[in-house]
Amino acid sequence: MELSDKELKVAALENGTVIDRIPSDQLFKVVSLLHLDTMDKSITIGNNLYSHKIGKKGIIKIADTFFKEEDIDKIAILAPKAKINIIKDYQVVHKQEVSLPDQLHDIIRCANPKCITNNEPMATKFDVIDKENVTVKCCYCEQAISKEQIKIK
Repeated sequence: MELSDKELKVAALENGTVIDRIPSDQLFKVVSLLHLDTMDKSITIGNNLYSHKIGKKGIIKIADTFFKEEDIDKIAILAPKAKINIIKDYQVVHKQEVSLPDQLHDIIRCANPKCITNNEPMATKFDVIDKENVTVKCCYCEQAISKEQIKIK
Protein backbone atom coordinates (compact mmCIF):
# COMPACT_ATOMS: atom_id res chain seq x y z
CA MET A 1 0.00 0.00 0.00
CA GLU A 2 1.40 3.36 -0.99
CA LEU A 3 0.87 6.52 1.05
CA SER A 4 -0.54 9.53 -0.72
CA ASP A 5 1.10 12.94 -0.32
CA LYS A 6 -1.60 13.85 2.21
CA GLU A 7 -0.97 11.01 4.66
CA LEU A 8 1.54 10.83 7.47
CA LYS A 9 2.83 7.48 8.66
CA VAL A 10 3.77 7.04 12.33
CA ALA A 11 5.91 4.05 13.24
CA ALA A 12 4.22 1.32 15.25
CA LEU A 13 5.26 1.05 18.87
CA GLU A 14 7.27 -2.10 19.62
CA ASN A 15 7.16 -1.73 23.41
CA GLY A 16 5.75 1.08 25.50
CA THR A 17 2.63 2.94 26.53
CA VAL A 18 -0.10 4.70 24.58
CA ILE A 19 -2.22 7.22 26.47
CA ASP A 20 -5.38 7.85 24.46
CA ARG A 21 -8.52 9.96 24.90
CA ILE A 22 -6.78 12.89 26.57
CA PRO A 23 -8.89 16.05 26.22
CA SER A 24 -7.03 18.33 23.79
CA ASP A 25 -6.88 21.18 26.31
CA GLN A 26 -5.18 18.86 28.83
CA LEU A 27 -2.64 17.16 26.52
CA PHE A 28 0.36 19.36 27.25
CA LYS A 29 -0.45 19.37 30.97
CA VAL A 30 -0.15 15.57 30.85
CA VAL A 31 3.13 15.91 28.92
CA SER A 32 4.46 18.22 31.63
CA LEU A 33 3.06 16.12 34.48
CA LEU A 34 4.88 13.01 33.23
CA HIS A 35 8.08 14.99 32.51
CA LEU A 36 8.09 13.73 28.93
CA ASP A 37 10.14 16.76 27.86
CA THR A 38 13.14 15.31 29.74
CA MET A 39 12.83 11.73 28.45
CA ASP A 40 15.24 10.36 25.90
CA LYS A 41 12.70 7.86 24.56
CA SER A 42 10.85 8.10 21.27
CA ILE A 43 7.59 10.02 21.88
CA THR A 44 4.77 10.67 19.44
CA ILE A 45 2.16 13.30 20.34
CA GLY A 46 -1.04 13.97 18.42
CA ASN A 47 -3.49 16.70 19.34
CA ASN A 48 -6.90 17.93 18.21
CA LEU A 49 -7.66 14.54 16.68
CA TYR A 50 -11.29 13.60 16.13
CA SER A 51 -12.85 11.27 18.72
CA HIS A 52 -16.49 10.18 18.60
CA LYS A 53 -16.34 9.63 22.38
CA ILE A 54 -14.91 12.97 23.57
CA GLY A 55 -14.88 15.27 20.52
CA LYS A 56 -11.29 16.48 20.14
CA LYS A 57 -8.61 14.41 21.79
CA GLY A 58 -4.90 14.06 22.26
CA ILE A 59 -2.81 10.91 22.19
CA ILE A 60 0.71 10.17 23.45
CA LYS A 61 2.86 7.18 22.46
CA ILE A 62 5.99 6.61 24.56
CA ALA A 63 8.49 3.90 23.59
CA ASP A 64 9.96 1.58 26.22
CA THR A 65 8.18 3.33 29.09
CA PHE A 66 5.62 1.98 31.54
CA PHE A 67 4.05 4.10 34.26
CA LYS A 68 3.47 3.44 37.95
CA GLU A 69 -0.04 3.48 39.41
CA GLU A 70 0.71 6.86 41.03
CA ASP A 71 1.39 8.36 37.57
CA ILE A 72 -1.83 6.86 36.22
CA ASP A 73 -3.73 8.44 39.14
CA LYS A 74 -2.21 11.81 38.18
CA ILE A 75 -3.32 11.32 34.57
CA ALA A 76 -6.84 10.56 35.86
CA ILE A 77 -6.97 13.97 37.55
CA LEU A 78 -6.33 15.76 34.23
CA ALA A 79 -7.98 13.27 31.88
CA PRO A 80 -10.56 11.15 33.76
CA LYS A 81 -11.68 9.37 30.57
CA ALA A 82 -8.20 8.54 29.27
CA LYS A 83 -7.28 5.04 28.21
CA ILE A 84 -3.87 3.42 28.73
CA ASN A 85 -2.65 0.73 26.34
CA ILE A 86 0.47 -1.28 27.17
CA ILE A 87 2.29 -2.50 24.07
CA LYS A 88 4.74 -5.44 23.99
CA ASP A 89 6.16 -6.88 20.75
CA TYR A 90 3.83 -4.60 18.74
CA GLN A 91 0.74 -6.06 20.44
CA VAL A 92 -1.64 -4.47 22.94
CA VAL A 93 -1.21 -6.71 26.00
CA HIS A 94 -3.17 -4.62 28.49
CA LYS A 95 -5.89 -1.97 28.19
CA GLN A 96 -6.90 0.17 31.13
CA GLU A 97 -9.36 3.00 31.44
CA VAL A 98 -7.98 5.41 34.01
CA SER A 99 -10.10 6.06 37.03
CA LEU A 100 -9.60 8.11 40.11
CA PRO A 101 -9.12 6.08 43.27
CA ASP A 102 -11.33 6.82 46.27
CA GLN A 103 -8.40 8.64 47.91
CA LEU A 104 -5.36 10.51 46.62
CA HIS A 105 -2.25 10.27 48.81
CA ASP A 106 0.46 12.93 48.49
CA ILE A 107 -0.31 13.68 44.83
CA ILE A 108 -1.95 17.11 45.02
CA ARG A 109 -1.66 20.19 47.22
CA CYS A 110 -4.45 21.60 49.35
CA ALA A 111 -5.83 24.91 48.06
CA ASN A 112 -6.39 26.15 51.62
CA PRO A 113 -3.30 28.15 52.65
CA LYS A 114 -4.16 27.55 56.32
CA CYS A 115 -4.30 23.75 55.93
CA ILE A 116 -1.78 21.93 58.10
CA THR A 117 -0.39 20.19 54.99
CA ASN A 118 0.75 23.56 53.66
CA ASN A 119 2.43 24.53 56.94
CA GLU A 120 3.96 21.27 58.20
CA PRO A 121 6.12 18.69 56.41
CA MET A 122 3.46 16.03 55.90
CA ALA A 123 1.74 14.11 53.14
CA THR A 124 -1.59 15.28 51.81
CA LYS A 125 -4.66 13.05 51.70
CA PHE A 126 -7.84 13.75 49.74
CA ASP A 127 -11.15 11.94 49.40
CA VAL A 128 -12.43 11.93 45.83
CA ILE A 129 -16.03 13.11 46.13
CA ASP A 130 -16.87 13.42 42.40
CA LYS A 131 -14.96 11.20 39.98
CA GLU A 132 -16.80 12.43 36.88
CA ASN A 133 -16.11 16.15 37.38
CA VAL A 134 -12.97 15.59 39.51
CA THR A 135 -13.73 17.17 42.86
CA VAL A 136 -11.74 16.25 45.96
CA LYS A 137 -11.92 17.09 49.66
CA CYS A 138 -8.94 17.48 51.97
CA CYS A 139 -9.03 14.94 54.80
CA TYR A 140 -7.40 17.46 57.18
CA CYS A 141 -9.17 20.80 56.65
CA GLU A 142 -12.19 19.48 54.66
CA GLN A 143 -11.67 22.06 51.88
CA ALA A 144 -13.40 20.94 48.66
CA ILE A 145 -11.30 21.51 45.55
CA SER A 146 -12.58 21.43 41.98
CA LYS A 147 -10.58 20.18 38.99
CA GLU A 148 -9.70 23.75 37.99
CA GLN A 149 -8.20 24.46 41.43
CA ILE A 150 -6.13 21.27 41.71
CA LYS A 151 -2.36 21.72 41.90
CA ILE A 152 -0.45 18.49 41.33
CA LYS A 153 2.76 18.07 43.34
